[in-house]
Amino acid sequence: MPKPDIFLRAPWWLAAASAVLLAGCAATQTPLQPPAPVPHDGPAVPAWHAPAFDPAAEPAPVATACPSEVPRTARCFGGRDSAGAYYYIAVPQDWQGTLVLHDHGGPELGAPKAERTVDDLNRWAVMVRAGYAWAGSTYHQGGVAVRDAAADSERLRRIFSQYIAVPRITVLHGQSWGASVAARQAELFTEQTVGRRPYDAVLLTSGVLGGGSHSYDVRTDLRAVYQYLCHNHPRPTEPAYALNLGLPAGVHMSRADLKARADECLGLDRPAAQRTPAQQGRVETLERVLRIPASAILPHLYWGTFHFQDISSHRTGGASPFGNIGAVYGGSADDAALNAGVPRLAADPVAYARFAADTDPTGHIPAPVPVLSVKWISDPTAFAELDAQFRSTMDRAGSGGRLVQTFTRQGTHSYISDPTYVALMGALLDWSSKGDKPTPEGVAARCRSAEARFGAGCTFEPAYVPAPLATRVPERQRP
Repeated sequence: MPKPDIFLRAPWWLAAASAVLLAGCAATQTPLQPPAPVPHDGPAVPAWHAPAFDPAAEPAPVATACPSEVPRTARCFGGRDSAGAYYYIAVPQDWQGTLVLHDHGGPELGAPKAERTVDDLNRWAVMVRAGYAWAGSTYHQGGVAVRDAAADSERLRRIFSQYIAVPRITVLHGQSWGASVAARQAELFTEQTVGRRPYDAVLLTSGVLGGGSHSYDVRTDLRAVYQYLCHNHPRPTEPAYALNLGLPAGVHMSRADLKARADECLGLDRPAAQRTPAQQGRVETLERVLRIPASAILPHLYWGTFHFQDISSHRTGGASPFGNIGAVYGGSADDAALNAGVPRLAADPVAYARFAADTDPTGHIPAPVPVLSVKWISDPTAFAELDAQFRSTMDRAGSGGRLVQTFTRQGTHSYISDPTYVALMGALLDWSSKGDKPTPEGVAARCRSAEARFGAGCTFEPAYVPAPLATRVPERQRP
């Protein structure tokens, strides 16, 4: 198969690319194989096996126009892999050999759409402007399947190496839910399982890093407290079901229907001053009890409905891994009444074990791979306290010395700022290639230096340390 003409513009790696070409597209590569499962207590769960990678089954990427935010001098390629995932690749002019392999968040529900990778590349075009190649996959399926998404991303890395070039350095970048994918991916695909070290460093941004067994407790709590206050999801006239299922398998509800129910009860479609006193009182109760702003209620409710349905219907055998037995809520006008009246939901032990096996990081990211993370302190989607949970996970695995966490005063969940990410990448690359472990203070200084080229936006808080997750989300009984 012919190579894309990007090789005509990459002098330093022309020889390496030619070697890849001469090796032949049908050369045997190490199959995608996960390491042996980490022993755990609880019910047995089905073994997960990564799909084999067949180079001959992967069509060559096709040269295509770059999205609008990518520099005009870059070259872009698109394609669809053998599993059905769409992907996009961008290579800057005078590329020096660093690849950013991007794991996107969400996740999307339903069939993959090529437009997703275009949107991701536009959002993260700063990586290309900073001189790094970028590659991102839609994943071959929608839904909450962390290890399958990790395998799709690893497949794209191999496609890049097969058809574009073997990078000098590969940085695995996970954003939001994609950070949980990247954390598991760095554990599953290693020098031991792949045959060579696939990732030289890991960057986790706005990460949902508590694992599925802990990260979604707030959404379980929202479903329960919302129903206690609103009684319309489901309505009394509709069949009852366990709220931790999200929705029963096969039941359809549109996002517009759910939004209408939330607006009916809470008045989220209007300013606070235009809500009825009862609506505003319910909103304030949810804000205080769950410690999320009003603007985050509906997004969390969507996830706790439609993604929970995907999980219970397609990932955990028809049962729910989520529960709130033992959770004690506080912050309402009458906590005793709330705790007595809120629906109590039990996590199914087998579902819990299956979901944790797929989604919970173990912290066993092999040495010497360094991990650098960033989180907006007030992120209402992926709480800063989730990073404390991830720190504990890495420490228990003996990997904590290779984790540096940073936090910012300003930002959004979806994006913080261009100089923030440029600073993080520079610090991570120096750590990986030179052994210069960064400090939060050093990353902040790098960010200020990057503002001259990449614009304002540096608000690092080097002294910030997040509190334990249990200080924000009540603990509960777990299987």
